[in-house]
Amino acid sequence: MAKLTVEIVTPEKRILSVQADEAVVPGGKGLFGVRPGHTPFLSLMEPGALTLVESGKRDAYFVAGGFVEVANDKVLVLADAAEHVSGIDVDGARKRLAEAQERLKGLSSEDARYELEQATVRREAARIGAAGARG
Repeated sequence: MAKLTVEIVTPEKRILSVQADEAVVPGGKGLFGVRPGHTPFLSLMEPGALTLVESGKRDAYFVAGGFVEVANDKVLVLADAAEHVSGIDVDGARKRLAEAQERLKGLSSEDARYELEQATVRREAARIGAAGARG
């Protein structure tokens, strides 16, 4: 049976290069699955859990957004940041989320920091959600 080659790369390093039966990616318009033979395409990624399925077993990574390219049974994930869900500091993510939400309360949507704080809220909420994919 054909396999996918899945690579997760950040600006700092290559996080992962493995074979998988399926990849479920947090695309810009929602989750999408990729299996061998998928039509080539390029998509934005939102922060969330990228799930790999190999022989019925699931493994998950948090990706902080970026791009994904699918072509020739290869899934190339170009992530702003990525980590295995087992390495997520949930308490730290909750603290960063609460701090960003508090800072947002004092900002108007015209403030240059507003978009940055909103991105922090989305990223940390997605990191906490991805931590739920551990088991």
